[in-house]
Amino acid sequence: MSNCAIVGINWGDEGKGRMVDLLTQHYDVVVRYQGGGNAGHTVINEHGKFALHLLPSGIFRAGVVNILGNGVALDPENLWNEMQTVIAQGIALTPENLKISDRASLLLPWHRELDSLEEARLADKKYGSTKQGIAPFYSDKYQKKTVMAGELFHPEHLRAHLADLLEWKNLTLSGVYGAEPYTMERLTAWVNDYCEKIKPFICDVGAFLKNADKAGKNILFEAQLGALRDLDYGIYPYTTSSNTTAAYAPIGSGYPAAKINEVVGVVKAYSTCVGEGPFTCEWFGEEAEKLREAGNEYGAKTGRPRRVGPLDIVATRYGVETQAATNIALTKLDVLSYMEKIPVCTHYLLDGKQIDDFPFPTLLAEAKPVTEYLDGWKCDISGVRRWEDLPAAAQKYVEYVEKAIGCHIGYVSVGPERDSIILR
Repeated sequence: MSNCAIVGINWGDEGKGRMVDLLTQHYDVVVRYQGGGNAGHTVINEHGKFALHLLPSGIFRAGVVNILGNGVALDPENLWNEMQTVIAQGIALTPENLKISDRASLLLPWHRELDSLEEARLADKKYGSTKQGIAPFYSDKYQKKTVMAGELFHPEHLRAHLADLLEWKNLTLSGVYGAEPYTMERLTAWVNDYCEKIKPFICDVGAFLKNADKAGKNILFEAQLGALRDLDYGIYPYTTSSNTTAAYAPIGSGYPAAKINEVVGVVKAYSTCVGEGPFTCEWFGEEAEKLREAGNEYGAKTGRPRRVGPLDIVATRYGVETQAATNIALTKLDVLSYMEKIPVCTHYLLDGKQIDDFPFPTLLAEAKPVTEYLDGWKCDISGVRRWEDLPAAAQKYVEYVEKAIGCHIGYVSVGPERDSIILR
């Protein structure tokens, strides 16, 4: 039995979905354990191209059980619509291969509305929310004012609970933001339209995972976003509202007794960032646009152009430590093939001093990048499948990064397709 977490090392969008899709051939169960529909995992395989937001990236592997754990912000509306899109592309989804924790809290319609209202109020001080209701949802969860999925099986209790929440939430919607209040009729229609449809997939996930563990099944834990977006350890307040770290996987999965044997941290061969907040290595202008176009760097969920720059060693080393990564997947190395010289942000300058440790969030806005350059390889490497067939300059780049971040790079991705991978 071997349990593995696949996590982001940087700001998210590192390519976790393609790694989960690749590695699920060795696993029996895939669990999403945190976050919601506010980020996209892009997967390309023999079934086509998919941008998953809530569904675990293991759904394309026959025989793999996919789970949405209790730590997930469960949006029944978005989940049901995503399920229909995937089914329409020929992927079977049944209660046998998709299970939803009865302890997962429901992201209600007003959470998305509150997200938009608050971003509008913040104006130029906004956090860069995807407006999927994530922050209001987790805020309500910690106030114990959400509905757990299992409550859908107890209709009388559910209606009374929703009525209490409705009265409370309308105080904020109407009193604080001047928005239209919700009605029980509107809420009931939403429950019937979406929650009832996902009910067959809801079960005691904790019991399932415990039994799978006892039976020696291999479990893969899939994270959303990256270490620098973690609520506690990221670039607060420009973070998500959940814990993106591998350490949270057992808790958010529904099986807190789970032991993780390996942590695969995913790092892009250059840096990208969607949303607001400090991004020390950021490029601008023509230089940035060339890299953005080469890597097709647009958000899978929002379509927003990603901010880009060279690989940030300082931030990546911090992410490796935060995630306790035991292995690294370096993705999109092929994108750098157009460059004569490959830039790397090796240190930061802060208050006139060169530093190697990732600063406290308040200080990040003042940090400046120190950039060094390695030789480029100036040839297409997207067809390479063996380490020894990579150009020497590409090998040197990987080895340089490996030494600088202090973690073995076991996977090198040279394309988005499942087989576009080099094993080291």
